[in-house]
Amino acid sequence: MTASSILTSVRTPLKTAIQGVAANTYDSVPESPIVPFAAIVPNTPYLQPSFLGKGNVKLKVNLVMTVGVAIYDNQSALDNMEKLVISILAAIPSGYEVGDVSNPIPLNIGASEILACEIQLSTYYTQTN
Repeated sequence: MTASSILTSVRTPLKTAIQGVAANTYDSVPESPIVPFAAIVPNTPYLQPSFLGKGNVKLKVNLVMTVGVAIYDNQSALDNMEKLVISILAAIPSGYEVGDVSNPIPLNIGASEILACEIQLSTYYTQTN
């Protein structure tokens, strides 16, 4: 039997759940994301062991979802960001804990200027063999 993985058990289901509300979803940060987007990446601390035993390891997995929108017009960008974040929060599946949402800040990623914020997330994962 193939061992489970955090990618297939944690990040992919989260990415799938938000694909209907975020036009572009990534399970890593792309070099040049297409807006609007949501990228799910490890947070600090990333993995927090809660049980270690033969055949099973239970971890708290901390993630951050970076959300970005086009910043052509400040007022519209902020409104678009708020709408996107609220839609994403409503789409997050059960079993994930939502923490704080950071303040939006302008960022340059690749050749694009975007307005971005971060959503803190965590869930539990049990490694099975």
